[in-house]
Amino acid sequence: MSHGRRKSLSSAGTVDIVFRRYVTSRERLKRVLSGSVVRGPMDPLVAIAVGVWLFLPAYVANPSAVLTGFGTPVDLGWSWRGRRILGDGKTWNGLIGGTLAGGFIGLLQMLLAVTAGLPGFGEGRGALIVPFILAFGALVGDMLGSLIKRRFGIERGASTPILDQYDFVIGTFLMGMILAPDFIIRTYLAGEGVLSLVAIIVLTPPLHRAVNILGYRMGQKDVPW
Repeated sequence: MSHGRRKSLSSAGTVDIVFRRYVTSRERLKRVLSGSVVRGPMDPLVAIAVGVWLFLPAYVANPSAVLTGFGTPVDLGWSWRGRRILGDGKTWNGLIGGTLAGGFIGLLQMLLAVTAGLPGFGEGRGALIVPFILAFGALVGDMLGSLIKRRFGIERGASTPILDQYDFVIGTFLMGMILAPDFIIRTYLAGEGVLSLVAIIVLTPPLHRAVNILGYRMGQKDVPW
């Protein structure tokens, strides 16, 4: 067989492989968006990894809000009983920027679910908004934590153990239960999913600390906690 003939067959084979992968990815995308992909029982360690992986939009939201947090404060400068409601640290730009950043990370995860077989946020088109819900819930939880600290006379930047680490986690789950209950129950409350919830409770404090130290060294935070 001539060199040109072999090269032609090799090129045809490559095109065929690429086309097959395209068709496979497209069919999987159709199944994901139509709701025909069903996740079965998982090994406990896999369930933990899946739960932490799918919580990534919430983890990303707060640091992203710090990076984009300039401009008009959410409380518009208003005070309640002599104290600012939230303070200048919580801005509309941060709320929007953090929500979008977490949501876009989730969309990337869904792309990986289609192309690489990694876990996604569920079945059907409604799953596309789940990461945005998680990110928004994390930021709302963080703002509620700030509101509580203000009411107790704790100044901005002061360390408040437990509240600092878990306010965004609580906000994420509460918002998720309101707007995406099927995802929260299936991933974190049913069966092996409870292990995912425990893992998030255990892993969040050191992750929170590490991110805050990084933000402090980058000059984005006034204190490393």
